[in-house]
Amino acid sequence: MEVITIDSEAFKELMEKLDALSDYVNTLKPPAENDDESWVDSHEVCDFLKISERTLQRLRSDGKITFTCLGGKYYYQISEIKKLLKARVIKSTEACFQELIQYHKQNESKRKGAR
Repeated sequence: MEVITIDSEAFKELMEKLDALSDYVNTLKPPAENDDESWVDSHEVCDFLKISERTLQRLRSDGKITFTCLGGKYYYQISEIKKLLKARVIKSTEACFQELIQYHKQNESKRKGAR
């Protein structure tokens, strides 16, 4: 491993530039205009659609829902959940689905505020 040392003033300038670059990149992200493109985790899906973790696991295993696994946690696009509801694979109400979308938006705004 190679150790590199720099002057503290140079380090501070570098960090300021990185912070400015990070702020600029964050302003470039367009907000998700379409809820269908948003991602929700397994816990949110199960809570609001009133299904068990096992039911969701079975849907994944049977290939009835597409998902992404990051760090051992599963995420689903809202459009996929809509497909399941329309195909009547999951028996749930529209109110539960709308509650899921609202909850997801609130959590997303909290996470953005925490940055």
